[in-house]
Amino acid sequence: MENAILQQAVDRAVTMGPTVLMRGMQLRRPIDVVKSRSLSVDDKRAILAAWASDFYAVDSKPALRQLSGTDEPLSIDEVQLALRELDCR
Repeated sequence: MENAILQQAVDRAVTMGPTVLMRGMQLRRPIDVVKSRSLSVDDKRAILAAWASDFYAVDSKPALRQLSGTDEPLSIDEVQLALRELDCR
């Protein structure tokens, strides 16, 4: 029983992922994350890295990523560009 409850919590955390950090913010594109003044660099990197992960790949379209709560999928290239932009700051 205890393992089932723990597994549910882990599953929920994985599903929510970086959207927890994005709550209440207008972050629709990766560059919005980079430009955000209310997120730390570490939080920005965590959001973008998660967005780039295969976990958020769109079924049958591996070059696209979509976080829950975002309007539309976007290219992995856009996420990687935002990560490079963050590294240059």
